[in-house]
Amino acid sequence: MPTAPDIRARRREAILEILEQQPVAKQSDFVSLLSARGVEATQSSISRDLRELGITKLANGYAQIDAGTSLADAEVPEGFVRDIQTAGPNLTVIQTATGAAARVALSLDRSNWPEIVGTISGDDTIFVASKTAGDQKQLLSKLRSLQH
Repeated sequence: MPTAPDIRARRREAILEILEQQPVAKQSDFVSLLSARGVEATQSSISRDLRELGITKLANGYAQIDAGTSLADAEVPEGFVRDIQTAGPNLTVIQTATGAAARVALSLDRSNWPEIVGTISGDDTIFVASKTAGDQKQLLSKLRSLQH
């Protein structure tokens, strides 16, 4: 009998295979597609797997955002970033559309931009920490060039 880690590994492998083969718009679609492959899953297990695999929902469906992906490459949908401000020399505050902060923060985290030390996101706000004021200035330039 398979163990829980074996079941989870099989489910995650199937999720990655599905994403390579077709676009997936909703978590419930993953549940159905996995079931068709003989892999049982709940929406909550899918949600956890997607988060831990670095898969996020973009405008055209779910996608895995690899390390080194830029914010532009991650296809942050137009209008998600509403405002960018500074709060001192090391903290940049990004206002997003409601519910979009986690998606944008994930893209920032995976971008590996040297100007970013870390991010904290809420529902519509992201705090981005930079080591120096110079790093913050470079970050602002990058972010504003991507703002639609």
